[in-house]
Amino acid sequence: MNTLVSLMAKQGNLNDQDIYKQGIYAREELSTTGIGEGIAIPHARSEAVNAPGLAAMVVKDGVDYQSLDNQLAKLFFMIAVPKTGGNEHLQILAMLSQMLMDTDFKDSLINAQSVEEFMDLINQKEAAQKTKEEEKEEA
Repeated sequence: MNTLVSLMAKQGNLNDQDIYKQGIYAREELSTTGIGEGIAIPHARSEAVNAPGLAAMVVKDGVDYQSLDNQLAKLFFMIAVPKTGGNEHLQILAMLSQMLMDTDFKDSLINAQSVEEFMDLINQKEAAQKTKEEEKEEA
């Protein structure tokens, strides 16, 4: 958790790491964000957030995140949204969920050998999804 919060802070998205972390823990108390299949998406709307952001991390050995399917979480995406923000987090959650339904894609992220490879995989998948959406709109 601390690593993801630090990554979010390094991006300049947070004005107070401790308050943001409290928001993450409060959200987890409602229900786990360990959605299963080795994925966790902790998120919070907080006054400690300057701008919406996303941080990601892979833990190859996995972490017990009290996931819905009792599997260890290996792939983490943390979402930060300002308290006054709209539904950005829901849009990000929907996009991530759609992308991560592809088991091969999820596994390739977990097995990425570098940050660059991880980001390239995300960018390629996002571009492919946009193309599919555009094709649906044209049809």
